[in-house]
Amino acid sequence: MTGQTEIWHNPRCTKSRNATAFLDAAGVDYTVRRYLDDPPTVAELQTVLQRLDAEPWDIARTGEQIAKDLGMSGWGRTATDRDRWIEALAAHPILIQRPIVLTGGGGVVARDDATLQSLA
Repeated sequence: MTGQTEIWHNPRCTKSRNATAFLDAAGVDYTVRRYLDDPPTVAELQTVLQRLDAEPWDIARTGEQIAKDLGMSGWGRTATDRDRWIEALAAHPILIQRPIVLTGGGGVVARDDATLQSLA
């Protein structure tokens, strides 16, 4: 991994804990952002989405109760809908898929070992 590595981490999430264990075992120097305690701004989310080469609906946890309350499953998924999604993620960080691992070369949503291995 090149450059500064950061993980958006929820310590209560098994996949997130697995990702930090992988980074530790690989000897990667990284910083932890507990994004539920330190929610990202709209601007930060826009930057992260660009680094992930993803759309906001790609990193949204639509199964969460707040997503159901907001009716997100019925939201459009076009360029004109993008801001609405990003604003919802910023307002409700529990909706952000985890863990997100950002590296100097981009980033991934590291939900499985194969994705983590792709960072090496």
